[in-house]
Amino acid sequence: MNSYAMSATPVPDTPTVSARLARNAMRHASERVIEALLFAAAAVSVLTTLGIVYVLVSESVLFFQKVGIVDFLTDTQWTPLFDDAHFGIMVLVSGTVVSSAVALAVAIPMGTVIAIYLSEFAGPRVRELAKPILELLGGIPTIVFGYFALLIVTPLLQKIFPELPGFSLLSAGLVMGVMIVPYVASLSEDAMRAVPMSLREGSYAMGATRLHTALHVVVPAAFSGLAASYILGVSRAVGETMILAVAAGMQPNLTWNPMEPAATITSYIVQVALGDLPHGSIGYQTIFAAGLTLLLITLLFNILGQWLRRKFRENY
Repeated sequence: MNSYAMSATPVPDTPTVSARLARNAMRHASERVIEALLFAAAAVSVLTTLGIVYVLVSESVLFFQKVGIVDFLTDTQWTPLFDDAHFGIMVLVSGTVVSSAVALAVAIPMGTVIAIYLSEFAGPRVRELAKPILELLGGIPTIVFGYFALLIVTPLLQKIFPELPGFSLLSAGLVMGVMIVPYVASLSEDAMRAVPMSLREGSYAMGATRLHTALHVVVPAAFSGLAASYILGVSRAVGETMILAVAAGMQPNLTWNPMEPAATITSYIVQVALGDLPHGSIGYQTIFAAGLTLLLITLLFNILGQWLRRKFRENY
């Protein structure tokens, strides 16, 4: 019995097991290499952000050693390149806020309406046609939008408002809003299509119309995604440069009236960066102080967007 049992016991296939272990080791090694590459790609973006923050902060510290923070925040004039220099950043902030407000007044309603139509009413063929057109609109260079605002939109607005000057925040803001519409519409439409169909079917079962379902069921359920698209639109408007540089006038002017010309933070950075200011001068350092202010404004809106997403995600 013992000899029979010993002869019946199968002999392990050692070469096959070794080959399998070798393949597993190679697969684990390749996965570790891929993981290292992915980590390096993610680290590049983080290190780039840290590098930008370091440059802005280090140069801004040198600027604030010469200009007080109180004067920087409260002065009502911005003439850093004049003999009688003033460094009131509120002049540039006002132009940035006004132009962004005009742009968002166009982009948010129009983008939301387009998103509701594409998500709830448009057929598959219309959606397949409209999405590439929106993406094409978002891919047009901003300098083209700037000259469109200056040469087309401004003369049309002057027929309605004869006192409107040749450069104005209104014209630049309107065109900038049209430019932002694809970003808001695309992200909002994706957020609405992610809403479960069961919510729509429950609303239809209660006798609601498609419009009532879209406005009172789908939009509230997708509001976290809508808020994210709105915050992206705000960041895009605040950081826009060429449209404002071409159509808004680049005149430092503390105003909250969109029908006046003014300079924004980004247009000032472009204007001064193209000059021949010596490195380390106070005028050169104003670029970084203005850039740091713009970074803080964008960071504030991003934090607000994350808070809104978290709040409405918990509610729904």
